[in-house]
Amino acid sequence: MEIYWKEAALGSGFALVIALGIWGVDITPIVVMAGLAVLLQMMFAGRFSSSRKLEAVTLDARDSTGPVVTFDDIGGQETAKRELLEALEFICNREKSQSLGIRPLKGILLVGPPGTGKTLLAKAAASFTDSAFVSASGSSFVEMYAGVGAQRIRKLFNMGRQAAAHQGKDSAIVFIDEIEVIGGKRGRHSSHLEYDQTLNQLLVEMDGINAETEVRVLMVGATNRPDLLDPALIRPGRFDRVVRVDLPDKEGRLHILRIHAKNKPLAASVDLDKIARETFGFSGAHLESLLNEAAINALRNQSNVIREEDLREALEKVMLGEKLDRQPLEEERRRIAYHEIGHALVSESIRKGSVSSLTVIPRGQALGYMRQAPEGDRYLYSKQQLLDQIAIALGGAIMEEMVFGSRSTGSKGDFDQAVDAAHQMIYCGMSGLGVVSKQHVLSEDVNKEVKTIIAEQEQRVRNLLSSHQTIAGILAEELLKEEKLSGDRLRKLCLAS
Repeated sequence: MEIYWKEAALGSGFALVIALGIWGVDITPIVVMAGLAVLLQMMFAGRFSSSRKLEAVTLDARDSTGPVVTFDDIGGQETAKRELLEALEFICNREKSQSLGIRPLKGILLVGPPGTGKTLLAKAAASFTDSAFVSASGSSFVEMYAGVGAQRIRKLFNMGRQAAAHQGKDSAIVFIDEIEVIGGKRGRHSSHLEYDQTLNQLLVEMDGINAETEVRVLMVGATNRPDLLDPALIRPGRFDRVVRVDLPDKEGRLHILRIHAKNKPLAASVDLDKIARETFGFSGAHLESLLNEAAINALRNQSNVIREEDLREALEKVMLGEKLDRQPLEEERRRIAYHEIGHALVSESIRKGSVSSLTVIPRGQALGYMRQAPEGDRYLYSKQQLLDQIAIALGGAIMEEMVFGSRSTGSKGDFDQAVDAAHQMIYCGMSGLGVVSKQHVLSEDVNKEVKTIIAEQEQRVRNLLSSHQTIAGILAEELLKEEKLSGDRLRKLCLAS
């Protein structure tokens, strides 16, 4: 009956406004005031934030019907797992921690590049400690209305406690991904304090975590930009432990490949150890995508097993992108072929067996590509190694110039790599400038030194390729014919000539 009275009142008011308009009364102020009243009523009712409700997921770590993630399912992060297991002891061994007077950790911050398994580690922590798991993304707390983000922070922590009580557990893990969205340094948003209020509420909630409550709560955050976080958030007593989740090394990549290959039929000839060596810089997400793309390629080729060629094709697709339909002109294809041969000959001259494959098939942004087989996981470079990188990068442009009499725009990316390596030499004290400070050295001096380094390597590459003109032509014709050459095929042709 109340609804009918409201409808009758609204209808009567609407009719009165129309009548006033007909009688010549200016109804603009009435319409504006009525609109503002409706807008305020909708705001207080939460209509505008209905599409931005807190997107949180509650998982029972021991529910056999749900996705259970354990530390055994995560490869390539042995150091991170050890640190995390140590930090989880206060949940698993509460009495012993109290007997030693250990203050329980309130927060753990997972820091590392995208795709390295930070979310999986948080889920595995919930499984390991038999805790309720509640997660949300940092963007879920961002709203244009002041106070909404802080309210959602309170709601998230309450959801964690309620989930633990509902599942009969005495602990909960609250996980916020992309925490830099709400945990950024305060004062950056001078026109809007919503971000600061949200962060303040998060700090208050973390301060309220203690070991005496019925449900113990552990805050876990994940970010790939720790430099953006407010110092008050990462101080001891809030995020007590910062766990680095870095890109996996060779053994870690092999572990990840074996985990994701468990449910995939691999051919007997597939060597995962070799794939692990050639995927330096890949994250766990890249490696999972690599095996998935290899399986898709096997299905496309109507094969019952995943062969090594499927993995090679998937490796290039993950690194460069899908093959493109566009086909360069024949003149362009010849230039591309000689360009890639130039890279390959310089690379083989510097380090035998370094070329893994080369192609003139366009992929992603590349019209051609020469892929090197890495020596191993290298984290430091000597001066000579940086000079060799510059020489290999310049090989394509120099070969074009020697064969066609000019260079092309296809060398832009190579030149960027060469200049970056030259800058690295300068700022690491390996150039003629000696030890310099990036903040104090003159840009004119840096540019002059870069030109000197590049010019010396151009001459080095030109001298090297001048004695390989004949074999370059043979290799280029073979590459144009086959569109793709393996490193072994390249070396056989070089020996035959």
